[in-house]
Amino acid sequence: MKPAPFDYVAPDTIEDACKHLTEAGGGATVLAGGQTLMPLLALRLSQPFILVDINRIAALKGVSRTDGGTRVGPMTRQNEIIANSTLAAALPLLVTATRHVGHWQTRNRGTIGGSIALGEPAAELPATAIALGARVEARSARGTREIAAADLYIGPYSTALQPDELITAIRFPEWPAGTLPLFREVAQRPGDFALVGLTGAVTVEDGRISRAGIAWFGMGPTPVRASQLEKALLGQRVAGLDVQALAELAIAETAPFDDHHATAEYRRTVGRRIFARTVSEQLQPRNAT
Repeated sequence: MKPAPFDYVAPDTIEDACKHLTEAGGGATVLAGGQTLMPLLALRLSQPFILVDINRIAALKGVSRTDGGTRVGPMTRQNEIIANSTLAAALPLLVTATRHVGHWQTRNRGTIGGSIALGEPAAELPATAIALGARVEARSARGTREIAAADLYIGPYSTALQPDELITAIRFPEWPAGTLPLFREVAQRPGDFALVGLTGAVTVEDGRISRAGIAWFGMGPTPVRASQLEKALLGQRVAGLDVQALAELAIAETAPFDDHHATAEYRRTVGRRIFARTVSEQLQPRNAT
């Protein structure tokens, strides 16, 4: 099939992009990497009146350190995230998660902002943004606001972004040096969306967990933050963790479902197991000291 007719603009500035989004009155779609959008257009599952291509806007690209954290431009390509030395040092979990997004070819075009804006429930980056406590900067002709990643997703492929808003930055808070990344996913094939995925980070100081951020993907209609687990982990000695009990708590807030790939019970069972295995493997060196 071919896309339905639409107008096309490629603004050079954020202000011009916001102007076009406002004038469209909800009928515009933003083109970033296009890895999801282009098939949807071809199948006429997406039929915008106007396509706003933001690839020319330099202000939406790149990675920089800020007071208290790291700013990632939404048009930063996924393969650029993987190769970025600043992110490797400050946010190793983000780099690890991005390596599992799609395939090498799609990561050359796919962007972090496009993935976070789409909100695919089984995708790595939206859940990782939640786990790391990221905040999403959204701009429109009305002004700029920040939305906590944990508050961004309100349903399947549905976000708190307004039709005239454009993501202009993803801001990640500082995590202490030595924070341990927790990541594992189960998929039918490499590059497929996850059947079950775990992403998170744990900071250990003096043998105790001082900070934790954990989220699931593929375990509900949106990415799911394991807030009860995060609270339970704080202050615990890693040498005495009851991993099996924590695994039960880890999936307590998930809402998996049956589909033609897997059952809800399969997802719960696998979720418990990958949590227990990942935590044990990451904390084992510290358990031994």
